[in-house]
Amino acid sequence: MGIIKVNQADGTSREIEGVEGWRVMEVIRAHGLPIEAICGGACACATCHVEVEPEWAERLHPARDDEEALLDTLPATGPTSRLSCQIIWEEHLDGLEVTLAGEGA
Repeated sequence: MGIIKVNQADGTSREIEGVEGWRVMEVIRAHGLPIEAICGGACACATCHVEVEPEWAERLHPARDDEEALLDTLPATGPTSRLSCQIIWEEHLDGLEVTLAGEGA
């Protein structure tokens, strides 16, 4: 197992334990952090939007077209915006750092 650092909109950060093969969204939700994730990981909404810290962005697999299309529906995204349901936690991601997007982002 390893660590995922999650920064919240209020400025607080938590380090949570990653679970091999789980979606980052599932790990965040399992730790009780404020993430909606309405579709449960089906890549059918954008309520699990996170900003991946730049040094980690290139280590992730590229976003697929369906993920990009959902990100395009959000009013505010950045160059490292991702849907956390589309990031599968694996050992090489130990230390991954993400910031939860605020409401409407």
